[in-house]
Parts: sequence; C-alpha cells; structure tokens
Amino acid sequence: MSWAPATAVADPVAPNPSPAAVQNSLQPTGSLFGNEPSYDEWIADVVPVADEAKAYLEQRLPSTDNPAVVFDIDNTTLETHYNFGLFRVPAIDPMLEVAQLAEERGAAIFFVTGRPGFLQPITRPNLISEGYTVDGLYQTGLLDVFNLQKYKTAARADIESEGYTIVANIGNNASDLAGGHAERTFKLPDYDGALS
Repeated sequence: MSWAPATAVADPVAPNPSPAAVQNSLQPTGSLFGNEPSYDEWIADVVPVADEAKAYLEQRLPSTDNPAVVFDIDNTTLETHYNFGLFRVPAIDPMLEVAQLAEERGAAIFFVTGRPGFLQPITRPNLISEGYTVDGLYQTGLLDVFNLQKYKTAARADIESEGYTIVANIGNNASDLAGGHAERTFKLPDYDGALS
C-alpha cells in the first residue's frame, strides 16, 4: 500500500499505453487465483497428454469405421482459465494439434461441454476461428448443470447412436470422462478442480 501527502495531486490524464504494452496485456497472465500452476507449467503438463493422444490416434484411426473424438472445451481445447475472454478464447495449441491430426485421419470432432446452450452463438465461432472443426457441439440445458457427468455420458451415447465409434474422449475433469461410451480417455490436468 502506498500513500502520498494530502498536498500531492495525481496526474488526471493517464498516458496511452504503448502498442507493446497492449500486446503484452493480451498474453497469458498466469494464475487467476494464485493457487495453481503458472501458464507455462500448465502447458508443460498438457503436452505429454497431447503427445500420448496423438500416438494412440495414429495407431487407432486407420482401422476404425466412422471414428469420432470427443473433447471438452474449457481448459481442454480453449485456454479459458488463463486467457478468459467472452467472445474469443485462444486454442490450447497441443490439443488443437490432437484435433487436427484426428480430423486428418478421418475422425469426426465432437465437443461435449458444460457450457450452457445459450452460449452456442459464441462458442461455435470461437472454436472454428481457433482452427477446430466442429462436427457436433453439445451444450447443457438449464437443469443439466446439476449432473454434468450424466449429461456428458448421455451426449456420448447420442453420438454413438448416430453410428460413430468414439475412439477417444478428452477432458480435464472426471465428469468429462466418466460413464463410458469411449474406447479410451485422456485426462488433462485440473489441479484438484482449480481448472474446471
């Protein structure tokens, strides 16, 4: 905390920030709450999971008819925690690579998220602008938020009912992955729920 004598007068007009300062303000800031890893530590923890998923998909996709990969969105495909913005949240680059590899190998890309459905006009364009293909997007209804695991399991069952084989389900929370309806799951770090 700082103080100034009562006779001190603050400059009423703050200078405009330099272009470099504005650009730096757009960079990931690290932790929002201070009790989880820095952005760089988080990405370092994401990379091995992404690498494992890519290796698995390289092996699995050539032998699968009508394959699909299911992704969560927040802190799985978009950097929501470290780079929050209402209309544009950046992609998590290692996970974008997983999605692009899966698509190149013939998999449909589905997103099953706890985001409410009224955010779909923002969510779908954000994913597409960041480089993701969106073959399907499942977002919650009003009451689904009370049991996300049940909702996400039902969404994957619906994808399977359309004739897809879900070869991988990728998320950062246990509710993203529990309930079956996927051959294999990949869990990104959530640091005991700090990155939900």
